[in-house]
Amino acid sequence: MRPFICLMGIIIIGTCSVKGQGMGAVQPTIPLLVKKCPDFPVTGRGDNIEWNRTEWNYLTKLDTGGTFDTSKFKILYSAKGIYVLLYGDDEKISTRFDKDFEDLFKGDVFEVFFHTDPETPLYFEYEINQLNKELVLLVPNKNGKFYGWIPWHYVNDRRIIKMVEVKGGEKKANAAITSWSAEIFFPFDLFSPLANVPPTSGTTWNANFYRLDYDGGRKIRWAWSAVDKSFHQYEKFRAINFQ
Repeated sequence: MRPFICLMGIIIIGTCSVKGQGMGAVQPTIPLLVKKCPDFPVTGRGDNIEWNRTEWNYLTKLDTGGTFDTSKFKILYSAKGIYVLLYGDDEKISTRFDKDFEDLFKGDVFEVFFHTDPETPLYFEYEINQLNKELVLLVPNKNGKFYGWIPWHYVNDRRIIKMVEVKGGEKKANAAITSWSAEIFFPFDLFSPLANVPPTSGTTWNANFYRLDYDGGRKIRWAWSAVDKSFHQYEKFRAINFQ
């Protein structure tokens, strides 16, 4: 919140988006610009020069307790798909899930949601943990109920490319660490059941980006666009616009 200005008896209050982790941060309302790039290899470190095209976007901590670990993401797109880079300070790998398509949300995880056609209640959900395991779902949401299914023929050009980098410790359950990052490539071929795919210049989707952390023994949530009880509140997602 910027300081107010009193002018001719009128109080004018300006607001801005807040960079950081505090609860109650003011949410930006303008769409996030997703810049275009050539394709590049995914390493988990986010050290490719293409990431210099765009800025970090910070997640807001939604719950009390735990630590105010920095949590943020970057996003780009190419002619073939979408690149997402997620980063979080951390103290411990608090997950026991070491296989793909398990209930990863019951442990430390980053989550990405893409709602490609805001007119329909069908969207894409992705989860990844520090052990480089993933959960991939298409989710229909009707009357507040959401069910997901794994995409059909999730192989070859339809398969997500993902890598995780852990710093300060080993990549194993309960290890002490200092941070972790996930670098992900979502091929547009995987989104083929959804509308507005592939996006072209000027296309607008809705999206949200989340983090769950269980280091203190209970779930602590972060979100890019704040939600209340559920990460599936797609009406609270924020717009992203493709360059």
